[in-house]
Amino acid sequence: MAETAASGDAAAVVRELVDADWPTVWSVVEPVVRAGDTFPYPLDLTEPDARAMWLDNGPGGRATVALVDGEVVGTAKMGRNRPGPGAHVATASYMVAARARGLGAGRALVVDPLAWARSAGFAAVQFNAVVETNVAAVRLYESLGFRVVGTVPRAHELPGGQRMGLHVMHVELDRPAGPAEAADAAEAVGPERG
Repeated sequence: MAETAASGDAAAVVRELVDADWPTVWSVVEPVVRAGDTFPYPLDLTEPDARAMWLDNGPGGRATVALVDGEVVGTAKMGRNRPGPGAHVATASYMVAARARGLGAGRALVVDPLAWARSAGFAAVQFNAVVETNVAAVRLYESLGFRVVGTVPRAHELPGGQRMGLHVMHVELDRPAGPAEAADAAEAVGPERG
C-alpha cells in the first residue's frame, strides 16, 4: 500500500519496511527517543530493543517507511490496539527525521495506516500516548479526523522533569461521517496524489 503526500516540490512515498531499511530507520528513531519530548520510550533504549519494539506489531501488523527523493526519512508501525475484545481498534506510531519535517512525510505516514486499517476491517484507530506539547502532531491528527477523547494528566515526564499530559486520540472508521465531518475530512486530505 503506497501512499503519497506532497508539500512544495517534495513528495513523500510510503512503502513496507524491509530489513535493509533498519539502519536508516534507527537513525530516525534514535534521536526521537533520546529527545524524550514526543515519545514514551526509555531514553536509553538500545538499538536491538528498539528494533524488537518497532517491528513486533502482532498478528497482521506492519511497519513502513516514508521516502522523500528516495531517502528514508520516517517510519510507522501499526497493528491492533489490544487483543481480544479490543482487537477491532487499530493503533499506530510514527517518527520523522527532524530534517524532513514539513515535507509531507508525517502526513503520508498517517494516511497510509488509516487506509490499511480500513482495508483490514478495523472499526477505529486510537493513539494511546500523544504528548500534549507535540502540537504539530496533534494538529496533523486532528486534520485527518482524530479527536482528543481524553488526556492523562502529567503522564509524560520530559527530560527536564516537567510532566505533561498524554492525549488519547481516536477516529472511527466504520461509522459514516456526518456532513460536517465528511467536509472536514475531504478538506484535510485534499485531492488524491498519485
